[in-house]
Amino acid sequence: MSLSPGLLPVLTPLPVLVPLLGAAATLVFGRRPRIQSAVSVGALTAVVVICGLLLFLVDRDGTTALQVGDWAAPIGITLVVDRLSAAMLLVSSIVLLSVNLYGAGQNIRDGDERQPTSIYRPTYLVLTAGVSAAFLAGDLFNLFVGFEILLAASFVLLTVGATTERIRAGVAYVMVSSVSSLIFLAGIGLTYAATGTLNLAQLAVRFGAVPEGTRTAIFAVLLVAFGIKAAVFPLSNWLPDSYPTAPAPVTAVFAGLLTKVGVYAIIRTHSLLFPDGGFDSVLLVAGLLTMLIGILGAIAQSDIRRLLSFTLVSHIGYMVFGVGLANAAGLSGAVFYVAHHILVQTTLFLVAGLIERQAGSTSLRRLGGLAAASPLLAVLFLVPALNLGGIPPFSGFIGKVALLRAGAERGSVLAWVLVGGAVLTSLLTLYTVARVWSKAFWRPREDAPEGHLTAARPPTLIEEATDVHYDERTDPGRMPPLMVLSTAALVTVGLCLTVLAGPILMIADRAAVDLRDPGVYIGAVLGESPGSPR
Repeated sequence: MSLSPGLLPVLTPLPVLVPLLGAAATLVFGRRPRIQSAVSVGALTAVVVICGLLLFLVDRDGTTALQVGDWAAPIGITLVVDRLSAAMLLVSSIVLLSVNLYGAGQNIRDGDERQPTSIYRPTYLVLTAGVSAAFLAGDLFNLFVGFEILLAASFVLLTVGATTERIRAGVAYVMVSSVSSLIFLAGIGLTYAATGTLNLAQLAVRFGAVPEGTRTAIFAVLLVAFGIKAAVFPLSNWLPDSYPTAPAPVTAVFAGLLTKVGVYAIIRTHSLLFPDGGFDSVLLVAGLLTMLIGILGAIAQSDIRRLLSFTLVSHIGYMVFGVGLANAAGLSGAVFYVAHHILVQTTLFLVAGLIERQAGSTSLRRLGGLAAASPLLAVLFLVPALNLGGIPPFSGFIGKVALLRAGAERGSVLAWVLVGGAVLTSLLTLYTVARVWSKAFWRPREDAPEGHLTAARPPTLIEEATDVHYDERTDPGRMPPLMVLSTAALVTVGLCLTVLAGPILMIADRAAVDLRDPGVYIGAVLGESPGSPR
């Protein structure tokens, strides 16, 4: 007998509730950082297990909706779990747990009582709840609520330590995010005025009766709001200036997850509310420009974290490319590439944090000789770097091939232009990571223009940057074992995405089929076919 009918309603809200309860518990133990750390790790481990069960059950039994408080849709709050949202929840929870362990290792090693861990860990768990809430939201308003939880938590994490640089970047981030939220609110208002509902399933039913011009205007507004959050060109200028200033674990989780929540929102609304393809060409052009301009920006950087921020922007273009193709193969490739990119990009930012601890900087003008100084660190960088560059047989190659095949299947001139742009971007990405390897790992440090300079002590949640001569550094650059192990674990998960690419692509294919058929989602939420009047 299937357990899912009784188990799924219990599991569905837990990815939101468990982190919130964990945040409350960590606040109680605000003066006991080790207990705080244990609580946060326990809560996030539980979320990983829950999300794994959700993906297994939903992939087996199909899309499921939970009506909170037993208020029937569209009156009450609806939480919806389908293959797309369950996959996003699982990958996100794995990343959040790994980064949390990385941060715990850093704080234990630093041993500084002034580290603001009493607020860091509760805020981190609130961020986790916001991510989960956005993926589970069955209506536009609660999707907005999920975004706002993310905004509030991310501002605290971005400015932790309160240095001038972080405050400046945080203010810019909040201003951009607030503009995005206001645009999203305008889109919500337009949507409700046109349809009388915000429930996504009911919107999919009613949008057919909305005039085409009104539908186009609503989608344009929503696309701008989600495009800012996803860092789609030309709405991406804020990201490279905001992310690199934060502490390494914060930067890593931001890079891996926050933009993907925007991508998820684009996929969900495009496939469910606007499947007629009116903006597909716009998405394809935006995807092409995001890929090319992002990677050109990366080539021009001399700091690893800023370089990775630009590659983050660039590879968002691959996901938008898959969505804009609007066929099952494109959506499947986009879903797979989102999972791949969350893991690989997060891993690379964690490695950048290890580089900064080992060598005292992430500037390519100061780095050199890391392959000889730490062969383990070299391996931890090389594997995800090659994966990001799309070298076979890694998952980056598999995801890119899936998208290229989808573009060829579409067969239009614009699709073939995107195929060429995707190949060029992949080659330039490989050149970019090879440049980091050659400068930071391969050449001797004495050959670096500023190789004699380094930070006096390893970076922490509190930024205290003081440059000294490399030979005078008080800390030899030891890497805490827990930081290394959590990074290595994430590298291993990325390799598992390669080894298990076949089954994972099958899940992505089934998710794409569901996305192409709004009736699946509508039936789960409203218990009716798309043609039924509501």
